[in-house]
Amino acid sequence: MSSCRRVARPLAQSLRQERLLQSSTTHFARSFSRSASRQDEVTTTTPPPSSTTPPPISSTTSIDQLEAAATKPRMQERLLDPDTTTAHWAERKLIRMGTPPVGSRRRRAAIRSSENVPFEQLPYQAFQEARKVLQEDREQKVRAIATELAKIKRLEDTPADQVPGGERKKNLRLASLRKHVQELKILADINDPVVKRKFEDGFGDMNKPIYRHLAEKKWRGMPCRLITQRISQLAIVPDVLPKFEPVADVQLFFRRIKVEPGEMIDSRVSEVPPRLKVQVFNAGERLVSVVVMDSDVPNAETDSFERRCHYLAANVPIGPDQPSLPLGKVDKETQLAVPWLPAFSQKGAPYHRLSVFILEQKPGETMDIAKLRELYSGRDGFSLKSYRDKFGLNPVGFNIFRTIWDEGTAGVMERAGVPGVDVEFKFKRVYSLKGEKKARGWEAKRSKPKYRGLWKYSRNIHGMNRKR
Repeated sequence: MSSCRRVARPLAQSLRQERLLQSSTTHFARSFSRSASRQDEVTTTTPPPSSTTPPPISSTTSIDQLEAAATKPRMQERLLDPDTTTAHWAERKLIRMGTPPVGSRRRRAAIRSSENVPFEQLPYQAFQEARKVLQEDREQKVRAIATELAKIKRLEDTPADQVPGGERKKNLRLASLRKHVQELKILADINDPVVKRKFEDGFGDMNKPIYRHLAEKKWRGMPCRLITQRISQLAIVPDVLPKFEPVADVQLFFRRIKVEPGEMIDSRVSEVPPRLKVQVFNAGERLVSVVVMDSDVPNAETDSFERRCHYLAANVPIGPDQPSLPLGKVDKETQLAVPWLPAFSQKGAPYHRLSVFILEQKPGETMDIAKLRELYSGRDGFSLKSYRDKFGLNPVGFNIFRTIWDEGTAGVMERAGVPGVDVEFKFKRVYSLKGEKKARGWEAKRSKPKYRGLWKYSRNIHGMNRKR
């Protein structure tokens, strides 16, 4: 033991005893002793309460209970604030209620623990000086945008016969100038911290080029790579289309539950039509066609797989600021061609790939719903490539989920009126046409009777037949 510990031990023991003594005197009004009680102390005895009379409640206890009861709802309201909540259960509840939490959990915790200072007025000198530099750069970009717009106006007013190259060259020049203006609009706000904060919080206006650019940049990360991997991994190309590259973000929801691309879905969950969130990254409203098809319908007669259409709708308007697309709420007269059919797979069959395609229609053209119903009401034998080529559509978005036989599939098929509940597929065994291979190795060579004395060493070898 060191000298310092040896010297400090008596002092620590005395302090510990004093602390114990103080705690004991605070808990008990009078310590146990054999001496008589003081004259000024009045001892009263109270009879025990009867069984019928409830014990009296002290005023302090009732006040505490009332305060706790009043504090609990206030605490729940504070935890359900989408701007400041950090509890996991509160985040899940807010998502179910349709008001998801704003930003990241770290940001919400920082807002809750700091003063309510506007973001633009944060008292950091470097931050304010950087904002001044960014403001000067933005003013330069705005002046450049005004210059380019003046060029576009002059070129539009110039007759085509006075432009070198004629009408074709004029249109190419106008398209190039308009593209450059959009790039300048993005560069003017790309470094603005207020713009980035609004985008991260989900308050960005998707009609502005900067927010569409940030959304596309975010989607081009992991979500686009995941979709591209599923297209290659699940052989969507070339089984469904010979070539396809998505350019729009398509998210799939069944009963407020987000479905990851390629996820296995219970057949009972798929009875309700899903909701799509289609985010496009170019300006303007457009009409699209929505197709949900099964690429793995087994055909026992031809020993192959066919395709089936589970849903088909056309003339559905979407835009960058209106991404929500509930399949069950489309207009049945002017948009719905083939109603929703639940996803199912017969017993013994492999999993089915159900692909969700978004196909953009030609600008200003609408499709004849009566003709679509006449062509595809049979559902079986649907070809997406033929549908695309026949109506001149452009596939822009994709998502996929899978299904397999489960405990609820029989009921789903009966409620949907689909035959074949009692059908079970079994794999047919294919025997090899090659002859049997001769035994090789040390054991095969010494399996003759003259090596009987060595059999005891190879008795436990798998596949050796020892007849004694």
